[in-house]
Amino acid sequence: MNKLLVQEYRGELVECEYEGHICGISYSGDVMYQVGNPQHVTYMRSAAKPIQAIPAFRYGIGERYHFDEKEQTIMTASHRAEPYQVQALESMLGKIGIDESELVCHSTYPLNADARHELVAQGKPERHLYHNCSGKHLGILAYSKSKGYSTSDYADPKHPVQQEILATLAMLAEYPAEQIVIGIDGCGFPVFGLPLHHMAKAFLKLACPELIEDKITRSAVEQITQMMNRNFEMVSGTGLICSTLLKDDNIVAKGGAKGVYCFGLKKEKLAFALKVMDGSEEKWPLIVASILEQINYDRQETIDWMYELCPKQFTNGNGTVVGANKASFKLETVG
Repeated sequence: MNKLLVQEYRGELVECEYEGHICGISYSGDVMYQVGNPQHVTYMRSAAKPIQAIPAFRYGIGERYHFDEKEQTIMTASHRAEPYQVQALESMLGKIGIDESELVCHSTYPLNADARHELVAQGKPERHLYHNCSGKHLGILAYSKSKGYSTSDYADPKHPVQQEILATLAMLAEYPAEQIVIGIDGCGFPVFGLPLHHMAKAFLKLACPELIEDKITRSAVEQITQMMNRNFEMVSGTGLICSTLLKDDNIVAKGGAKGVYCFGLKKEKLAFALKVMDGSEEKWPLIVASILEQINYDRQETIDWMYELCPKQFTNGNGTVVGANKASFKLETVG
């Protein structure tokens, strides 16, 4: 059963309610905190991107193509095609030696409003590189090309790289590959459905790579997560939750479409996965802030950043306070 997560007030009236599920796990992988159903099955969507990048990192893709750190980081991203991100993507395209039309993700304008408006004003066309998933696609195309795999069908679930990604996710999530539900994401890639509990297990391994038995995978995860923290601006963009949370080098975090968010805490050795059932993302920062407060997270600055993104009180265009956001859940301690 869905549980109430957030209430949005306008004046004294509750105007909107957001329901969902939260799962928090301990270092042992057991459920430690829950709201609603920690076994709720949903798609990871783009929250899986750091995991989808692991095979290429295991192979040493950065060294093979002379990608710099920002270029490697954008392989994990849901970027907004801000100019500095497009610069990295164009550099990768040249280093790989492929044509932009080879990307399966469709042509579009940037999700970042300023970047989009500038391009439209200049009469510039849509591009594959502006798609928020293009960094992931470039990384997997580079890996496929280097391994001698076909590149025309690199998004097919049966492609060797996609099969390697699936096996890697199953290993980290401790969930059988054959039970992972496969759909098609907005960018054309396979998308993975599994319980929140097991998404949290995967993010626990990202935050605590010492839990990963395979040394090559462990090293790849260490590289990926360190780069995500050092180059946080590449992972989503200006004023967005992922890039903001990743400024905190104790956190590994990534969100996905339709309300899924996952993050792991390195020092505390905890991980969380949540789903807002109506698919919205705007209340993520408030939910994450409340989770961090309820577990007594000691980096207040990070919590403050979240409330800047989703304030407890909000204003209209004239600057008048017109309403409030309220976290309406209490983490239930399990065991």
